[in-house]
Amino acid sequence: MTKKISLGLLPLFLGIQIGVTQQVSLAQTLTPAVPATTQSICPQQLGLAVDSVIDRPAFSRVRWGILVQSLSSGQTLYSRDAQKYFTPASNTKLLTTAAALQHLGANFRFRTSIYENADGILRVVGRGDPSLSDTQLQALAKQLKQNGFTQIKQLIADDSYIQGDIVNPTWQWEDVQSDYGAPVSSFILNENIFTFKLLPQAVGKPLQLAWTDFNEARQWRVVNQSLTVENSQPTYLNITRDLSGTVLRIQGQLAATSQPNLVTLPVIDPTYYFLRRFRTTLATEKITLGRTFVGTGDHQREIAFVESPLLSELLVETNVNSNNLYAEALLRALAVNQPKVQNQNTANIGLEVLKASLSQLGVNPASYILVDGSGLSRRNLVTPEALVQTLQGMAKTPVASVYRASLPIAGKNGTLRSRFRGTPAEGIVQAKTGTLTGAVSLSGYVNGAKYEPLVFSIMVNQSEQSVSVLRQAIDEVVVLLTQLQRC
Repeated sequence: MTKKISLGLLPLFLGIQIGVTQQVSLAQTLTPAVPATTQSICPQQLGLAVDSVIDRPAFSRVRWGILVQSLSSGQTLYSRDAQKYFTPASNTKLLTTAAALQHLGANFRFRTSIYENADGILRVVGRGDPSLSDTQLQALAKQLKQNGFTQIKQLIADDSYIQGDIVNPTWQWEDVQSDYGAPVSSFILNENIFTFKLLPQAVGKPLQLAWTDFNEARQWRVVNQSLTVENSQPTYLNITRDLSGTVLRIQGQLAATSQPNLVTLPVIDPTYYFLRRFRTTLATEKITLGRTFVGTGDHQREIAFVESPLLSELLVETNVNSNNLYAEALLRALAVNQPKVQNQNTANIGLEVLKASLSQLGVNPASYILVDGSGLSRRNLVTPEALVQTLQGMAKTPVASVYRASLPIAGKNGTLRSRFRGTPAEGIVQAKTGTLTGAVSLSGYVNGAKYEPLVFSIMVNQSEQSVSVLRQAIDEVVVLLTQLQRC
């Protein structure tokens, strides 16, 4: 039985402002580089140095939570409200990926299977692989062709592996409407998003809509209220869709010489999106597909399968690029092999396993409250202490290097690619970013040249300041940590 988005008022339109960077956990905007400095700081001077940054008048109404500790001894070098709750944004992924690595192991893979029943009906079983793409669909089709299939009379899509809401009911409207808030279910294909382009025409004409997937074009009734304008006119676009998946409204204007604008939207029903794409893929292998259904049943003889990359590789995408869909899929994967009660939410089971796994690492279970695995929800509450305990605990496990390799490197890659360049932190800080409107965080490791390795968590909440201003201050604090030396 397929899952529906559990949101009321389905006809309500969700607006997507194209060209405006939203301050969300996945969107990491560029931040001006922190001025490079070569000064050294004694440990006893660190407190005053950090305070001089976060106690500026501009931050008088801001909540700061900071904890800095020695990685080896656990000695605290700086602490401010480290045991109080903060909205963590994507720092939540540090907890989710730590639990996944502990519970599932670095060699875990998601598996998507096709079975043949005694009555000749084929059944494709999705297990929530976030990396599944058209390439893997092609591999499944080729395996079926090699097994002699030229016609499939009936195909059942079994999406019972993951139960519950496909979109977290605590996520905000702007998240649900955006590609970084795509639905999560047993079937995840192409990260459950679809795209099209908007191209300017002659001045006064509507923009042309060019679909990359004609299957999706047939799912929508397009109301095109856009316009091509002179180059001197302002450019703006607003794309709205209803969650029932029937009406797509295009408003705004582009200059006649503008480049095509790529629009990316989350799919409405992942299971039927999978079936549409699979039908097209089978046709490329000259396999005709008859009727399709969504349902459950017994799995008898496996005749085709594809697997995801190793979990160690999936973690890199999750943390380095702050991929929300991957984090949510990993949370649900934690429920694998757990006792399942009919109609129990798979994500909730995953959260129970997450808490048990973190407790084994030495993380205080009272130091965090989670309702999702990605950090998109503002109901998540996490202390700097919980994040530092997680980082400390993972550093002592056999998979410490795998976990650490999943974090962005300052000035080098992922969401830290454009931060810390030309500073002492470049290349020696590995940390996870987090961004929501009014909430910015950074937690990770520092390998200083003149001091022992450190672990830190910096969280800022309830701020009216811009994301760039908050990141600038956070980066200044981190640079201070790289300048520690024994005195």
